[in-house]
Amino acid sequence: LIGKENEGFKAIMLNFNHERLVGAAMATRSARLCNEEAIKYARLRSTFGKKLSEHQVIRHKIAEMSRQVEATQGFLDSVTYQVTQGVENWRLAASIALLKVQSTRTLEPCAREAAQIFGGASYLRSGLGEKVERIYREVRVAAIGAGSEEILNDLAMRQAKL
Repeated sequence: LIGKENEGFKAIMLNFNHERLVGAAMATRSARLCNEEAIKYARLRSTFGKKLSEHQVIRHKIAEMSRQVEATQGFLDSVTYQVTQGVENWRLAASIALLKVQSTRTLEPCAREAAQIFGGASYLRSGLGEKVERIYREVRVAAIGAGSEEILNDLAMRQAKL
């Protein structure tokens, strides 16, 4: 017997916090990478006689991606700070669950919009769009791993006694 009898499920659930926090950090970084790669490509690629970055619709896509990434990064920084300050693991379960949902819900549209900006290059496993191709292919794994969005939202609301 490891730990207290009938406390095993609680111990397992608390161990998920670290996995979810790491998953959230990875999803946030991947979303940022999609944004960065889209910006670089938009500055490089020309269509209809001007750079992609000169098209208003592309700038709006990048602005929306940037907004989502920065908001998610702020949430990640806040939760990570609490972890480093020793806030008890069980107190952070809801915040970490919601952070993981936020990060994957940021990743999905960022990967999609980056793929839109790259066009056909985002379907190739080599070349300028290879990073976006891989991230876009793995979006669903990020969303489902360590608990699906629905499960994590429910966990957070149960923690809030809702």
